[in-house]
Amino acid sequence: MASETTTTTTSVAPGRFSGLREFWYYFSMNHGAVLGLAVFVLLILVALFAPVLAPFSPDQQFREFIRMAPPWAGGTQPQFFLGTDEVGRDILSRLIHGSRYSLMIGFIVVTGALIVGVTLGLLAGYFRGWVDALIMRVMDIILAFPSLLLALVLVAILGPGLFNAMLAIALVLQPHFARLTRAAVLSEKSREYVTSAKVAGASHIRLMFVTILPNCLGPLIVQATLSFSNAILEAAALGFLGMGAQPPTPEWGTMLARAREFITSAWWIVTMPGLAILITVLAINLVGDGLRDALDPKLKRS
Repeated sequence: MASETTTTTTSVAPGRFSGLREFWYYFSMNHGAVLGLAVFVLLILVALFAPVLAPFSPDQQFREFIRMAPPWAGGTQPQFFLGTDEVGRDILSRLIHGSRYSLMIGFIVVTGALIVGVTLGLLAGYFRGWVDALIMRVMDIILAFPSLLLALVLVAILGPGLFNAMLAIALVLQPHFARLTRAAVLSEKSREYVTSAKVAGASHIRLMFVTILPNCLGPLIVQATLSFSNAILEAAALGFLGMGAQPPTPEWGTMLARAREFITSAWWIVTMPGLAILITVLAINLVGDGLRDALDPKLKRS
């Protein structure tokens, strides 16, 4: 009996490792995706160790160094590597702490949109009929509006704030998960393994969440990665419009909103948060492209 267990464990483990090796092989063929993954991991480390890495508190003001340029752009204070803002706060410290808000926004929004969207998509694709028609028409209504405009309207109704902004963005993004899940369920529902599970007496919930859903995860992972960057962008846009995170929160969009009047007189105040958003979103999109290449059999290159 012990030898049989050992043999089974040994045979399963190499299969798992070979699957990971195959995934990494196709993912690493996209050099942009590897670079994006390295930047994203670096961003996670910066967010985790923000209190240690940031030279100053994000709200600490140095009144004698208001709008101080970076030392490499003519500034006279080397301790402010990226300069200071309109009230004398260190921009580098605020960007480092702001990475925490960006990752939190992306994670919470994508998690909420994924849970709601996948559940609705499973119900629509599995039961069809009036359930499918009702859910999909609601999704079509949401998709009929520009995402940022709809999020802006929802935040205006709920009230400005970071939590309300995340709630509105999650609501705007979840139709993409619902439609994607529905299409995958319709494709998988008629497969033989689903029919076998039905014959074996599996319940509807088990069929949806245990039998069908695991075989639909590939495109959902890619969509979640791309939605992560969309969530960061839309949260920054809402913050820029004054409807997202409120000052003095060091959220990158809010930093841009406060800095727009200094575009010509103190360019570093508006450029640095903009570059942080650009690099983060670009890195996440590159990772999403790599995941698509690695998880979609049709796109795997020989």
